[in-house]
Amino acid sequence: MTAVPEEDEKHVAVDAALRSWRQGDGVIGEQWFVHRFAPQVPLTEAAAQAAPAGVDLAETAVRGFVVVSQTCDIVRSCRERPYIEVAPLVEVKAHDLPMIERGRRPRYVGVPGLRDHALVGDLDRAMTVEKAVVATWERFAGCLTDRETRDFARALARKRIRFAFPDDFTGLASKLQSRLQDKHDKQSDEGDALRALREIRVRAAPSWDDDPVEILFWFIRHEDEPDFKGQRWDRFLEDWLKLAPPTGRFRSVNGVVMTLDDLTARDYVESDPLDLDHLSSRSAS
Repeated sequence: MTAVPEEDEKHVAVDAALRSWRQGDGVIGEQWFVHRFAPQVPLTEAAAQAAPAGVDLAETAVRGFVVVSQTCDIVRSCRERPYIEVAPLVEVKAHDLPMIERGRRPRYVGVPGLRDHALVGDLDRAMTVEKAVVATWERFAGCLTDRETRDFARALARKRIRFAFPDDFTGLASKLQSRLQDKHDKQSDEGDALRALREIRVRAAPSWDDDPVEILFWFIRHEDEPDFKGQRWDRFLEDWLKLAPPTGRFRSVNGVVMTLDDLTARDYVESDPLDLDHLSSRSAS
């Protein structure tokens, strides 16, 4: 009987340990995030304190990691795919979780399995870890249902495919965005209404590069809320649209509160989400 080389045994053990891991899983507990920075001008206080002068690599303590690699790459043999990409877990305020879970804070990804801990993945930071290291971690399950799995993957994609709006639209929408940011967390009817929305999308017709352009905001509500606390959604819609009046080549600015079922597939793919972090403009992209 031919003996199995020790190296092959290690690969088999790692593959077996990771067989149950999925995108969105991770580890909780003190971990160390390795990052590179310019030692002459450190961008963060943590970076300045984490490494001696002249060193451009530093380790900072984090609450844990969430795996952002695709599941198919996680479970593939470590001979073919020896690394896994992870993002650090950070704690956020409890009232920020609903916005993050709805995709309105693209920097972060909600982790359903850690909702009670108020921990989310920080997508502005990522690093690769050898699978042999991940195999030693005590795994937590990040996504418990198919819907949570899809939402997690969608949040990762959202971070990378955010649309760069024209600069003049950024100016047009700035007051509306500021209002949404300011009121979203407030304990008021308007704040409750904003938190009740599934997402906010915007479409330009005929296109963003035309002149003139018609702008349409879609405030997408859930199917079971035709009105809000007995009040018509139009009451909020009118106030929101007043903050983005027509200007320049944007000759018409309209909006409607509707459900996903009311949108066609074409409407959805030809529109773009309005984030609350900031509007990505073409001059800044």
